[in-house]
Amino acid sequence: MTRRSSRSRARLLATCLGNCVHVAGVRRFLALADQAGFETRFLGAAQPPEAIVAEVQRWEPDVLALSYRLTPDALERMLADIVPRLRPRIDAGLRLVFGGTDPNCAVAARMGVFEATFGSSSSDIDCRAYLVGGEAAAAPAELPDTLIARIKARAPAPLIRHHFGQPTVDETVRGAREIAQAEVLDVLSLGPDQNAQASFFRPAEMDPAQDGAGGVPIRSEDDLRLIYSATRTGNRPLVRCYSGTRDVLRMADVLQRTINNAWAAIPLFWYNVLDRRSDRGLREAIGEAQDGISWHAGHGVPVEVNESHQWSLRAAPDSVAVATFFLAAYNAKRLGVRDYVGQMMFNTPVGTAPDMDLAKMLAKLELAGELEENGGFAIWRETRTGLASVPTGIERAAGHMCGSIALQLAMRPHIVHVVGYSEASHAARAGDVIGSARMAGGVIDALLRGLPDMTRDRRVTARRDELLSEARLLLAAMRELAPRGTSDPWADPETLALAVECGLLDAPDLAGNAHARGTVHTAIVDGACRATDDSGRPVAEARRVAGCLDVARSRSA
Repeated sequence: MTRRSSRSRARLLATCLGNCVHVAGVRRFLALADQAGFETRFLGAAQPPEAIVAEVQRWEPDVLALSYRLTPDALERMLADIVPRLRPRIDAGLRLVFGGTDPNCAVAARMGVFEATFGSSSSDIDCRAYLVGGEAAAAPAELPDTLIARIKARAPAPLIRHHFGQPTVDETVRGAREIAQAEVLDVLSLGPDQNAQASFFRPAEMDPAQDGAGGVPIRSEDDLRLIYSATRTGNRPLVRCYSGTRDVLRMADVLQRTINNAWAAIPLFWYNVLDRRSDRGLREAIGEAQDGISWHAGHGVPVEVNESHQWSLRAAPDSVAVATFFLAAYNAKRLGVRDYVGQMMFNTPVGTAPDMDLAKMLAKLELAGELEENGGFAIWRETRTGLASVPTGIERAAGHMCGSIALQLAMRPHIVHVVGYSEASHAARAGDVIGSARMAGGVIDALLRGLPDMTRDRRVTARRDELLSEARLLLAAMRELAPRGTSDPWADPETLALAVECGLLDAPDLAGNAHARGTVHTAIVDGACRATDDSGRPVAEARRVAGCLDVARSRSA
């Protein structure tokens, strides 16, 4: 024991038990253990119990990893033989883990001596979660319960997030427990129904006919506590929830107290008369959003301003999407946020080409990245598939999801928000979430080993630079638009509202909205979403911006 305590690195011994010669899984586990800082040794395939016990006595490992992929009945007999022989070492601190088929993992788990088992559905992410930290390696159930700590514990793999909310609280509770026990998800995002989002604190205003429409009908703090409690099993995923479309500060307090809200997601321009999700005016909503962001910053909660993709979902020009990504991060930093979650929704608008999609995200990140400060403001990259892009048919949808995630990994995300393959058919049930998360994990496992750098493609970099130029032009025009005496136009609700009303920030789907200009035309041209004239020809952003400023001047004259 004296020798063990003086080591600089923990030791891990791995072997295949009995007559099992299947070494691929053992070799992969050893490689991951090497990366995690263990000193490793492979005893070999098909090792009898006496050889394993002898090597444990000679080398004195901290962890013994046993693998067996043959018949469960034979494994049960071999474990009944070897475990008593290892008992003195186990009592002295030897830790045991097992890898094999799922039926064999069940046999090993029944022995009561293995602190972790890795079966057919386990991934590299699961193994890393166990191995990270060397001698004090944490089992998946012991992963941190705060966002940034969990990101760091899972690195280099990203966290996997999925949306979930069934038509009743009971169904959601059962499903949340099943998802947590599957240990495939790091972040469970609760989606309340529209009644809850708009009227949680005003139940008299709810339409009972709409209960459960679009999500779980949360009606009390106890509902939230029940769902959160159901997730305190398995790998204990982080939980987060929509911020609500009204009463943002009150809802922030509720979510923090009931589900330990992993991070807040608050739009800057939306959830008001602009998208008709509430009757709040644009200026009022922007001010309340800023108050909500500030509240979370003051309580040390990471914040996502889910802004940019809201414009792209309404077919706004890519330049608007890039500029509003910057505005979202800028407002978060100004309001005191230290850890900012920058969500980048791919495949939006539908028809965007993969290379142009990647260019848009690179432009967003480069522009907002200028705001980062070491120890003061950090952007944590989150990517996701665009909901509207998911095709019908489970097989096609699953393929689309995996392809989208493969492209997203070029951004080296810290969080991958999985949009499940069922979304075009039905709201994801627990089994759909688990299946989608496992597929996503498979893509991540495969590509983390060595992904070609698509960000250096010439078409990608040319479009990135073009969008950076256009977004800077837009942001400069907003400064020009600001009322006299405005000290900080990019964070001023009046200036931000004016930018919408004159059309600097505009989208075709806002046509007919009295609170926006809604006159811009766009089309997918060469794979990118560009502003066009009435004939469908692209319009230079400088020309479009100049026209919007003329509109603003005529209105103020």
